Amino acid sequence: MFDRGNGKAILVIPGVQGRWEWMRPALDALSTRCRTVSYSLCGDFGSHAAMTDSLGYDMFSRQIDEVLERTKLQRVALCGVSFGGTIAVRYAARYPNRVSALVLTSAPGPSWIPSDRQAGYVSRPWLSVVPFCATAVDRLTAEVYEALPSWPGRLGFAGGFVARALCFPMIPGLMARRIRLLQRQPDFAEEARGIRVPTLVVTGDPRLDRVIPVGSTREYVGLIPGARYQMMDGTGHLGLVTQPTRFARIVGDFIDASDS
Repeated sequence: MFDRGNGKAILVIPGVQGRWEWMRPALDALSTRCRTVSYSLCGDFGSHAAMTDSLGYDMFSRQIDEVLERTKLQRVALCGVSFGGTIAVRYAARYPNRVSALVLTSAPGPSWIPSDRQAGYVSRPWLSVVPFCATAVDRLTAEVYEALPSWPGRLGFAGGFVARALCFPMIPGLMARRIRLLQRQPDFAEEARGIRVPTLVVTGDPRLDRVIPVGSTREYVGLIPGARYQMMDGTGHLGLVTQPTRFARIVGDFIDASDS
């Protein structure tokens, strides 16, 4: 678990790969603005929670409750990253007394469906490891090139990203189970319409996010009453780690304003 910083608290929910360590640059930057907490999703190493598909998204909500209990936090801002955004939407809609604000970062919208390539990964997760990694290089190259202005910065980021991926590996079968669980859930649109906390929707540039279409994430702007939208131009799906200081400023300013 990551727990660092002081002041207003934010709980950051990781993406489908499940490990908080992949978001370390963003968490470090956020911790200079507020108390920042994160954790690994059910089933992953260090999560201290089994993934029980029969519980559906209640499993993720229970895990959030456990994290809040361990950290002695009664109410927090929630930041859901990519797949983690769907967990945050469900929790904010059902437990508004525990959520002070909501940030959705490149989260799949209610109408999102996997592309043909993504569906292939989900149906054959272990057999798709090599092609997944090969296409990941293609997806990330354009974004990293544009998000970081110099070659030393680009190479440094790439080295750190690869190191985190090797030290805290994703589990393909577990990732596929999470996507299948998402596809079995009731329509998230109804959940989103019921949210009554200040909400910020953050995306990268539509040209550069090749994981979740920006238009899909922006669905939440129209569904959640009063939701604000912020695009991080020059970044894609990884804006929170390619430009962590910028991301922390956007999120930190929003949390400060929502609590004023």
